[in-house]
Amino acid sequence: MDYTKKFEDAIAALHNEGRYRVFADLKRRCGQFPRAAHFGNKGAPREISVWCSNDYLGMSQHPKVLAAMHEAIDSVGAGSGGTRNIAGTTHYHVQLEEELADLHGKESALLFTSAFVANDATLDTIQKLIPGTVIFSDEKNHASMIAGIRHGGGMKHIWRHNDLADLEALLKQYPKDTPKVIAFESVYSMDGHIAPISAICDLADKYGAMTYIDEVHAVGLYGPRGGGIAERDGVMHRIDIINGTLAKGFGVMGGYIAATKAICDAIRSYASGFIFTTSLAPAIAAGALASIRHLKSSSVERERHQERAATLKARLSEANLPVMDNPSHIVPVMVGDPVHCKAVTDALLDHCGIYVQPINYPTVPRGTERIRLTPGPVHTDELMDHLVASLTQLWERCPVAKGTYVRLAAE
Repeated sequence: MDYTKKFEDAIAALHNEGRYRVFADLKRRCGQFPRAAHFGNKGAPREISVWCSNDYLGMSQHPKVLAAMHEAIDSVGAGSGGTRNIAGTTHYHVQLEEELADLHGKESALLFTSAFVANDATLDTIQKLIPGTVIFSDEKNHASMIAGIRHGGGMKHIWRHNDLADLEALLKQYPKDTPKVIAFESVYSMDGHIAPISAICDLADKYGAMTYIDEVHAVGLYGPRGGGIAERDGVMHRIDIINGTLAKGFGVMGGYIAATKAICDAIRSYASGFIFTTSLAPAIAAGALASIRHLKSSSVERERHQERAATLKARLSEANLPVMDNPSHIVPVMVGDPVHCKAVTDALLDHCGIYVQPINYPTVPRGTERIRLTPGPVHTDELMDHLVASLTQLWERCPVAKGTYVRLAAE
């Protein structure tokens, strides 16, 4: 067996489909985000602007976050010392979990190394702790939720995206006392759709289901204190388990769940993804803690973020570029072909100094390849002018999916 050739063939297949991913070598400039230095193959690094970061509010650059991380390093050093079960719990971890529980109005919270691990470990463990649990998963759920549902090995149903009638039809198939979990996201990060959370909770109440929501692309960004769409809509108390991240709106890294004390304690005690993983570095926990505390009391960043997203959508629409309509801060621009999508992003980086990654299968379905723009509070009008002008020139040379406000069905 030529093992090397097997791997080479797998990579060649990606090249042939036009969806081989190339990572840009960047060095962000502290205090000057979204400016960054791009280290290409030729010559010295050059300045570019970043338009695809999930550091939505620029909190990774915030002075309070940086100061907290420096203080933690000076106080306790770099690493956490191991798993939480052995030596990896510091006071920073305890404080952060308390702050997250308060953010979401829950009894408790549990930290993980990423929101992916939190989703995977929690959804897996729920099925093992409650045999016979049936999972009802929105068809556009993130890969981490899909992984956790599969690892649990129980019965599952995939319901059409945001389709309440389809969800109810599936729920009706089971007696009310059958254990059930409805798993969905608040903001779907590739299309920008927002889930009808209250109506989903109504169905959960009617059919005796737990609710599990992924608020990864909403925490820090929505709600009076940054608790997400569920806080904005006044329904946090109706959600059983909230999954969130510290790596996007809060600008650091890590993931978590917030729920009752019993749920968090059970996941802590049984989930392999928690038990056997080294905990977050204390400096990371300290930075996240500072970020959450700041955003609980400051709405300036959220308001500016929403304004920038709305402005960019309007500017792209006015330029007759195929921006996809949605009610959130996500700004996707349809391309519809993987080769062309990469050509667009290559041209933007090489000739315009604009960094945005192509979004191809399996992140989105084939034929819906796109670029995904994430304007933030620090993207200026001048940067926006340059982006829109550059995209307009590219589409004039090779128009694909030309037209105002592409709409993807939410069904």
